[in-house]
Amino acid sequence: MDEDNRTDRDILAKGLKRLGICLGLMFAGPTLLHLALDNSEKPLYIPLLIIAFILCIGAILFLFLGINTILDSIFKKKK
Repeated sequence: MDEDNRTDRDILAKGLKRLGICLGLMFAGPTLLHLALDNSEKPLYIPLLIIAFILCIGAILFLFLGINTILDSIFKKKK
């Protein structure tokens, strides 16, 4: 087997960590969004809504980065 075509385990671990962060954000963002939309008369409605949207966007970002990093660890050839 050629040494150039092996999976880089350090980069793979980095990608899996990013997917783990994504998983946490995937639960936290919609949960906070649901809490904010159920309590629209409370004074913390707007800040909680903004934080929830930021967490949801962060989940999408970390999902993309994690999958991209894992694919790089598998398919990129080392120089």
